[in-house]
Amino acid sequence: MLYSALAFLAGVCSFQTLSALPGTAGYGLAVLLPAVASQRRWLRVAGIAAAGFLWCWWYAAERLALELPAELAGRDLLVQGVIQGLPEGGASQRLRFRFQLERYRGHDGWRELRLPARISWYRDAPEVRPGERWQLSLRLKKPRGLANPAGFDYERWLFAHGIRATGYVRGGGDNRRLPGEPAGWITRARGYLAERIVMGAGSAESAGLLAALGVGERSGMEAAQWEVLRNTGTSHLMAISGLHVGLVATLVFVAVRRGWGRWGDALRWPAPAVAAVSAMVAALVYALLAGFQVPAQRALIMVWLWMLSLLWSGKPDPWRVWGAALWVVLLLNPLSVLLAGFWLSFGAVAWILYLGLGRFGRASRWRSVLGLQMALVLGLTPLLWLWFHQVSVIAPLANLVAIPWISLLVVPTLLLALVALPLVAPLGELLLRVAEQLLAVLWWWLEWLASFPAVLVPLPLLAAEVVALFAVGLLCLLAPKGLPLRLVGLSLMLPAVALQPGRATEGDLWLTLLDVGQGLAAVLETRSHVLVYDAGPAFANGLDSGETVVVPYLQQRGYRRVDRLLISHADNEHLGGGEAVFRRLDVQQVQSGEPDAITWARSTRCRAGQHWEWDGVRFEYLAPVRPGSGNNASCVLRIETADGRAVLLPGDIERRVENHLVGSQSQRLAAQVLVAPHHGSRTSSTPGFVQAVDPDIVLFAVGYRNRFGFPRPAVVQRYLRGGATVLDTAQSGAIQLRLVAGQGVQVVPFRDRVRRYWH
Repeated sequence: MLYSALAFLAGVCSFQTLSALPGTAGYGLAVLLPAVASQRRWLRVAGIAAAGFLWCWWYAAERLALELPAELAGRDLLVQGVIQGLPEGGASQRLRFRFQLERYRGHDGWRELRLPARISWYRDAPEVRPGERWQLSLRLKKPRGLANPAGFDYERWLFAHGIRATGYVRGGGDNRRLPGEPAGWITRARGYLAERIVMGAGSAESAGLLAALGVGERSGMEAAQWEVLRNTGTSHLMAISGLHVGLVATLVFVAVRRGWGRWGDALRWPAPAVAAVSAMVAALVYALLAGFQVPAQRALIMVWLWMLSLLWSGKPDPWRVWGAALWVVLLLNPLSVLLAGFWLSFGAVAWILYLGLGRFGRASRWRSVLGLQMALVLGLTPLLWLWFHQVSVIAPLANLVAIPWISLLVVPTLLLALVALPLVAPLGELLLRVAEQLLAVLWWWLEWLASFPAVLVPLPLLAAEVVALFAVGLLCLLAPKGLPLRLVGLSLMLPAVALQPGRATEGDLWLTLLDVGQGLAAVLETRSHVLVYDAGPAFANGLDSGETVVVPYLQQRGYRRVDRLLISHADNEHLGGGEAVFRRLDVQQVQSGEPDAITWARSTRCRAGQHWEWDGVRFEYLAPVRPGSGNNASCVLRIETADGRAVLLPGDIERRVENHLVGSQSQRLAAQVLVAPHHGSRTSSTPGFVQAVDPDIVLFAVGYRNRFGFPRPAVVQRYLRGGATVLDTAQSGAIQLRLVAGQGVQVVPFRDRVRRYWH
């Protein structure tokens, strides 16, 4: 069971490495399927792996077939459909919810359109409930996300969750709730309990945490709370996880077994059998309350298999149960391997089973518990490295208290409150307040731990093969005492520890134009210095390019310090993420064309003529000549490498400043690489400016299907007629360039490097 499940998993995972769906030649793998029945293990493993590949291929192709027609993208569309799942509330009455489209109104009446979408309602959002049917005026687009090294792959997340379009609600009188009873009693029950938690909790902060623990609804949690959980390595506890499902099953099993043995008909219905069935039902109900995510699925399947084994033989094998759960989850949804929750859930249980082979068997109870916590965090490090590029050094200490506190005190009290609320409301509210106070005590402990500096250690972005070697090394290092593998383990772990991200050599320049949507953020690296030019936008709903794009990129490149943060001017799409960069990293100097707009740091004004040199690379401001405001106050930065090649970053300057630069210092404008001014607006990139710069490569920092239509086609054609190569972040993602002496400019579009079949 175990080896066959791992072989099936290998086949599923191999499919996820493809940049496109296989051609007809891929069907040749079907010849391996009869090998599933072979007596030879290696043939049987090959056949099972081929089955996993083909199963995932069929499943993915079916999901990809659900696609938004191109002619419907980007225009107002009147649709009808059903609200699915719990809506996510946000700032300023912003809502986000999953919407199952059923039909849309075309020129000749209503037409069928079966498509799952993720919808945002930004202004004056009404109260919507799960299962309700709505008519909405939407503007839809195909799934699209930012594409950056170490960034969150939003497109992968959407595809794994079966969401095939995103969009937002347009204003107007056509938006209305349709008559009829809401569908889906499970989601309605989750919604009802979430509302009662919010109403009964003493504060919005604790309500968000309790709703996450009670019904798996995490949208009410604030950014500061998530930061505390990340810093302490306890994020897994603040939603219904496999641990909680297993806990519920265990508590019900023990309670029913004792109660039935004392008061029930134990002769006709044995107490262990009744307890096992009761635990299975309780685990199912709780998993459904959690939204039936992968960790809950895994725990539910393992509980059911364990209880069935108790009923049949009384001797369940943990590894066989783990393998069977893996089989069932992959058969239900092979695309679950695209989610971090799949790997962390199965990985944590597998690692605990592995550690149970005798590593801590003879130690005292407290030493065993502490050792298990340390080993568990260490064992999950490879997964945290690959998925999140960071690990909390205080996670063992935090979890040593948090896991039993949550599992034995908060969750049981909260579950009793949820049961009592619909039946005896005063008792339910009292229990809810008790759970809230218990959680407050734990939260004080976690906030205190999170306040220590440098508790969250960023990890560099390394090849998956290197991290895999690190994982194998951990297996050897923590092998049972009878196996002398420690030196082997340390040697396998050494490459991951010793390897460091590459650096530019003396006189060379590395430039990365990050994908921050409609905005600008660029990182310039010399041998021992780094400059950040703009930091992208930040919005009231919590989306912050500095926090989610710029800082993760710098950290995975191994930087803890920024020598200069340059904010070209005060528009949000350039300034917004700057505060997060300044707060999270050691920023030595801040400059801007509009320094008065920077309230979170002491900053100075950039001025034409200022220059400096780092590692043989010369930096110089060409503008502004005098203080100003708006786009034309942008700092125009020219960087020249030791071999005379140049990069020009002009911010958002418009025609007036361009004409001034052409007239006053035309020769200084010449550059091989240009980040197009003002994102390719018609107000910039005048013919004279384009001719003076005469770039070989032009980069446009723009958002996908942005409302301004940037870059303007006429502007793009102007650069193309000059012989330039044109790239934009909307199509290419982050664009990495290396200006190396004696070589041409090396250009690597991030999307081309990491393209997968769902992109």
